Amino acid sequence: MERTYVMVKPDGVQRGLVGEILKRFEQRGYQLLALELIHPTKERLEEHYQDLKTKAFFPSLVEYMMSGPVVGMVFSGLDVVKGGRKMVGETNPLNSLPGSIRGDFCICVGKNIIHASDAVDSAEREIALWFPNGVKNYASPLLGLLYE
Repeated sequence: MERTYVMVKPDGVQRGLVGEILKRFEQRGYQLLALELIHPTKERLEEHYQDLKTKAFFPSLVEYMMSGPVVGMVFSGLDVVKGGRKMVGETNPLNSLPGSIRGDFCICVGKNIIHASDAVDSAEREIALWFPNGVKNYASPLLGLLYE
């Protein structure tokens, strides 16, 4: 089983979409391992978005992400990184299909509601960054209903 990091960004939290997003991941069959309301620091955001530091929009991205609390979540499941990204939709909401989170709730790339890890290694790096005390795994009895 893989793990992935999902973060509802300040606009998603302020719009009251945390429950809907959590519901979609759980209904898909992914197991919630951790959830926390976080007030991100500039340093943590700079580390999280380190691959974007050279981009012109980086300062405004960090400012936007510090504008309110975020909700960090860890999910596990078979191919959860790839499946989670598909559920989230494209970075640019205009390219996202209806039924995806961004396709249903977003208009603008600069306020696109949600982050989901793009690879297994980045998921583990992000989980360690946002949940420094670790994440507890547990075996849900429902796994037998979801997997062969």
